[in-house]
Amino acid sequence: MPESGGQDTQGHISTTADAKAPGAVASAAVRRTSLLVTLVLGGLTALPPLSMDMYLPALPEVTDALRSPAATVQLTLTACLAGMALGQLVVGPMSDKWGRRRPLLIGMVVYVLATAVCAFAPNAELLIGFRLLQGLAGAAGIVIARAVVRDLYDGVEMARFFSTLMLISGVAPVVAPLIGGQVLRLTDWRGVFAVLTVIGVLLTGVVWKWLHETLPADRRHSGGVGEALRTMGGLLKDRVFTGYMLAGGLAFAALFAYIAASPFVVQNLYGASPQTFSLLFGLNSVGLVVVGQINGKLLIGRVSLDKALGFGLAVITLAATALLLMTSGVFGEVGLAPIAAGLFVLMSAMGLALPNTNALALMRTPNAAGSASALLGTSSFLVGAVASPLVGIAGEATAVPMAVVQLASAVAALLCFLLLCRPWQRRNESLAAASGDPARQK
Repeated sequence: MPESGGQDTQGHISTTADAKAPGAVASAAVRRTSLLVTLVLGGLTALPPLSMDMYLPALPEVTDALRSPAATVQLTLTACLAGMALGQLVVGPMSDKWGRRRPLLIGMVVYVLATAVCAFAPNAELLIGFRLLQGLAGAAGIVIARAVVRDLYDGVEMARFFSTLMLISGVAPVVAPLIGGQVLRLTDWRGVFAVLTVIGVLLTGVVWKWLHETLPADRRHSGGVGEALRTMGGLLKDRVFTGYMLAGGLAFAALFAYIAASPFVVQNLYGASPQTFSLLFGLNSVGLVVVGQINGKLLIGRVSLDKALGFGLAVITLAATALLLMTSGVFGEVGLAPIAAGLFVLMSAMGLALPNTNALALMRTPNAAGSASALLGTSSFLVGAVASPLVGIAGEATAVPMAVVQLASAVAALLCFLLLCRPWQRRNESLAAASGDPARQK
């Protein structure tokens, strides 16, 4: 059910529509508004992966054009990723103080300017600096999109909305390299940043025109940096919130391990062609999106969010266990098909884990959604950034490190969920409170 922010917006639409036509018109108006909000927020969450992945096919060309070592040019990716992680810590509390629109529009304008400068960067050092700024500004879209969802929705409706957003954000990393490759057929690497600049301008205009303020003035925080830090500290002291945050971040680490290692595992170890790898990567992304939609359309409302999350984490753990057994030779030599099947199951189960951890964590924070969203996003990016290099710790001749990182992350996520969130205990407390039985409340 929508919270006060969503009720105000939808109530206004219903009143206007009721004055003109029957109730069916009001419902249609609400559906149109919901679809528009979904598309706008989906665009905001898709912008960072587009910024990262459209640029990937251009890396060799950037190395030659700027006459810089490959390791230096790869820092342009690291800088953008670091900016996205740290930017969320800044923008999230700002949005709790000033509302959602102002920080988001400022972030989008800075993103456009930084991306435009990247297109004209004369050397790698300047490119690295403005990629960092691009990531810092682009983080506004991720963190504020989650906060807006929290403003408008609660409970199962919020989880459904996150599952819908996953449909858009899950497709973006798949199509981004394809778009980048097509752009490079028409122009050089600078054209990739020119396209991103145009996308940023269009998205800024859409936000300006159609995304209205969702945080009422009476729910904003008036303090400065000190209050923001105290708010974040209070969130981290909430055992249940921290449990969901860690569970989501560690599940994200398993996903990052897959992204970092799968090109080498599938192509170098199992001899697949780049086209076969692209097909498998796309199928895994489709699996994640489809399960996310099953979560939002079929499971939520019939199964508790905690049960859906617990099942998803359990499946990820089982898939990671199977991958470790296969890659370590316990079953002898296995081909690509069993490995691909294990990765497909693991990635698909992310469609249960990621949206539900976000929804359950944000349900704990009705009055600090921006700060909570910042912690959720930053923890995921940082844990993922730590996990990514570990998959290559033993070189490119074995897939065991990938499976070990995935299994360790999955087990740790499941333990955080069980030991910190304690869903069975909270369910018993809720039942006791509802029944008014003092004995059951003990």
